[in-house]
Amino acid sequence: MIKINGMAHVVINVGNWDVCVEFYRKLMPFLGMEQVFDGKEMIYFVGGRTALGINRLSDNEDEQRFNQNRVGLHHLCFRAGAGSDVDELYDFLVALDSKIIHPPEYGAWAPGYYSILFEDPVGTRLELNYVPGKGVLADGASFDPSTDYK
Repeated sequence: MIKINGMAHVVINVGNWDVCVEFYRKLMPFLGMEQVFDGKEMIYFVGGRTALGINRLSDNEDEQRFNQNRVGLHHLCFRAGAGSDVDELYDFLVALDSKIIHPPEYGAWAPGYYSILFEDPVGTRLELNYVPGKGVLADGASFDPSTDYK
């Protein structure tokens, strides 16, 4: 048995390339991630012990929108260092006129779970959460994915 050391990277596909690139070039540095690759078909950001690639769909797939209820990715969640980071991201997203699914709120996923859920320009769901302490690993904590999973 091995013990992984985090998530190395995630790559998401996007249509509407120019609009999505502009969105992610603003969002990712705000989250403390640095753009380390800038290509015609992909951009790539690194920070917070992970990386995120944004991959361009071909022109004939450019108008497709993300559907979280299909096979594959449901949503992508970044971990914040403090609850105030969630609030700060909310203000940033409002200024960008981003689609916010739910503003900062407490949830039942773990004790103190605090998050915001939003979409990129093609509907890919993104979340930022803060969980104090050990989260679901804390003594007495429970985890029930059937509760209010958006």
